[in-house]
Amino acid sequence: MKRLSLTAADTVQFSKIVRGLKFFGSMNMAMLERVLEGLQLCEGERGEKVCVQGEVGDTFFVVQKGGLTVSVRKGRLSWSRRIARLGPGDCFGEMALLNDAPRNATVACDSVSRLFVLAASHFRAVLDQNPEFSKEINELASARQFELDQKARFD
Repeated sequence: MKRLSLTAADTVQFSKIVRGLKFFGSMNMAMLERVLEGLQLCEGERGEKVCVQGEVGDTFFVVQKGGLTVSVRKGRLSWSRRIARLGPGDCFGEMALLNDAPRNATVACDSVSRLFVLAASHFRAVLDQNPEFSKEINELASARQFELDQKARFD
């Protein structure tokens, strides 16, 4: 993915989007400003894979422009099955912010797409400075992982 210059308007747009997410909603402005210090804006070409199922997750993404397809494979020899489409304002990779677990799906660009990218290492450094918030985020992550595990059982 090609890295782009991040403008003040871009950071405002990212902030507005993530304020509606559980992982960021209760974050105070000082913490959000520290998170923004690690934010990047990248552009992917049509067909480019942003992340691949099974690889270690180390980044969180927010779609600024474009469209992406989320697909999963049940086994090594099975075909990929599209499970979702993402567009502006959609996010993926939030579990990577807290642990280095393998990606649950492959995400690829359907068209030229711009994505806000946040490295998990930067997010974790902000959490390390805020133990109470870190505890809250880990509880949210545990609940989210439980949801994902339950969904996987019934798919």
